[in-house]
Amino acid sequence: ISGILSDLTRLRALMLIQSEGETCVCEITFALEESQPKISRHLALMRDAGIVEPRREGTWMHYRINPDLPRWAKEIIEQTHGRISCLAPFKEDKKQLAKMKNRPERACA
Repeated sequence: ISGILSDLTRLRALMLIQSEGETCVCEITFALEESQPKISRHLALMRDAGIVEPRREGTWMHYRINPDLPRWAKEIIEQTHGRISCLAPFKEDKKQLAKMKNRPERACA
């Protein structure tokens, strides 16, 4: 997990997923103001590490924290979120996401 959390883009995406419960790639792209390929690469790394779990719904790809993560790993994510969610850039990411129009439905949120 520490390798995943060491990259700011991955950390920002993971904190959005933690905050939202489930987040579409398009929402992360919008909130972080990054390209879809860049966000998808970072999500693929987290998926391959077993940290996030994808779910396809039509053209939308949604991600959530892997429910099968060990408890200690979930606690690291939860504690990290609790400590940094009110700081920049994480606070701004949530504000930016709130501005997004026509957000896809989130079944697991």
